[in-house]
Amino acid sequence: MLLIQNGYMIDPRSGREGQYDILIDGNTIARIGKGIEKPAENCRVIDAKGLVAAPGLVDVHVHFRDPGYPLKEDIMTGAAAAAKGGFTTVVMMANTRPVIDNVETLDYVLKRGRETGIHVKSCANVTLGMGGRQLVPMKELAAAGAAGFTDDGIPLLEERIVREAMEEAVRLDMPVSLHEEDPGLIGNNGINRGKASEYFGISGSPREAEIRLTERDLQLALETGARVCIQHISARESVELVRQAKERGGDVHAEATPHHFTLTEEAAVQYGTLAKMNPPLREEADRQEIIRGLADGTIDMIATDHAPHTAEEKARSITEAPSGIIGLETALALGITELVDKGYLSMRKLLELMSTNPAALYHLDAGYLEEGGPADIVLLDPSAEFVPAVYASRSCNTPFTGWKLKGAVRATICKGKPVYESRACGLQTDETDREEAG
Repeated sequence: MLLIQNGYMIDPRSGREGQYDILIDGNTIARIGKGIEKPAENCRVIDAKGLVAAPGLVDVHVHFRDPGYPLKEDIMTGAAAAAKGGFTTVVMMANTRPVIDNVETLDYVLKRGRETGIHVKSCANVTLGMGGRQLVPMKELAAAGAAGFTDDGIPLLEERIVREAMEEAVRLDMPVSLHEEDPGLIGNNGINRGKASEYFGISGSPREAEIRLTERDLQLALETGARVCIQHISARESVELVRQAKERGGDVHAEATPHHFTLTEEAAVQYGTLAKMNPPLREEADRQEIIRGLADGTIDMIATDHAPHTAEEKARSITEAPSGIIGLETALALGITELVDKGYLSMRKLLELMSTNPAALYHLDAGYLEEGGPADIVLLDPSAEFVPAVYASRSCNTPFTGWKLKGAVRATICKGKPVYESRACGLQTDETDREEAG
């Protein structure tokens, strides 16, 4: 058993917040109340005074590179990075090698996920081999445990395929998540066409590449009734398209990444390949509209698009280096630093975007704190400052190294067990517990 005392609990789903103790028995929450006494001698007690107790964070867009690219990340190191960042549930993207377009590969990643301390789910591909021409056996993959469907990393260009995928997803009651970049309009990916592309002397990636496919797919979502997520939104026009589709009654959703609500194309000039990602960082007006979309509910969730790459890969030229940055270990702090502390969002709203809403999109039993519910909890100090320097991820490709951020994860508890404890937390109650914690 585990007892969390003196914390400030925030449950975004119910709106309940205040000073509450939380008693955990096994992998579920047994009781939430005030003044809960230690029920047994062998019950560990966490003094969470000064900390926020919230549902374990849920990231529905991560790349763990396993199978295929273990030097960048594997499922074990990815899960460790997630736990350090306060995440208890993640959903892997399917652009591994081999890709997750078959039950055998899906079984592999789910089995490896069960060997970690957190909940590791995975999407399956939309098309065979991510070739964009033939649908995967969606019903079979859904029965095998796929959380949803996406070809993230490669846009779906054939309208017929997208429509067929959406129609089948409706029958299966599962989401389709879409990477919206038309490659026919892109000269060089990862860098915005504008100030950044001019600096590097390249053609870059125009905003129209995202807008065109976003507009098409939102219309298809409205026509089919599919539950659709526009991934890692970057352009202000795309935010408005999602807003309009919601107003028309579409079951449409959108992700924003911490880098897109924090940085602009100026960061690409400053940090080079460490700020190269698909879709690229754009202009300040785009960043502000993404923040507005998060505040008004147009954008439902914050997802990291955690994308590890080796230092050798990122040392290549701006046109040859791969796109993407890691994000699991800085996401919550960037949300607090850039959104909560600057008055754009309340802490409850931030937690809703990072736990409750993404869990709801994928029908996951996560993102809430209730008696009888899962004992997946993050304890965070919203006022603590830290500087990212050493990562649990196998990779360190991020422009946020060395930034002063606010909002430190002190402990992450998943299935009733601490899977991450910072040295500042002091979870242990006696010498035996200290030895057990290493």
